[in-house]
Amino acid sequence: MKKIAAAFVICCAVAVSPLTFAVQKAPVGAKAYIISPKNGETVTNPVTVLFGLSGMGVAPAGVVHDNTGHFHLLIDVKKSPKVGTIIPADKNHIHYGGGQTQATIDLSPGEHTLQLVMGDQGHMTFSPSVQSEKITITVK
Repeated sequence: MKKIAAAFVICCAVAVSPLTFAVQKAPVGAKAYIISPKNGETVTNPVTVLFGLSGMGVAPAGVVHDNTGHFHLLIDVKKSPKVGTIIPADKNHIHYGGGQTQATIDLSPGEHTLQLVMGDQGHMTFSPSVQSEKITITVK
């Protein structure tokens, strides 16, 4: 029987470059707004928030289509995300990446602020930012 010596050399060369994402330009005049509840309104749980948008369209996260984005609801957030940053996902930054145009949420009793911010396919804010005015509601 012959002895066979085999040597396996596995070699991988991977070129890694830093990921860069271009900040998406917002369509001129695009505006997000909260249809309901109204600023200053007193509401009860569950709270239904209706999202409004003009000057651009809504598409799910991950979908690349010109002049579209998806909603993010900011609850009790003091500062809006900066232009060209990824919107965080946590209990105060709710992502609606399915293309939803409304949400039903439960909030603790008391005063709360709500604001909408549009994100592109990768949850990044547009330039200029497409966002609603911040409203204040009271939950009984």
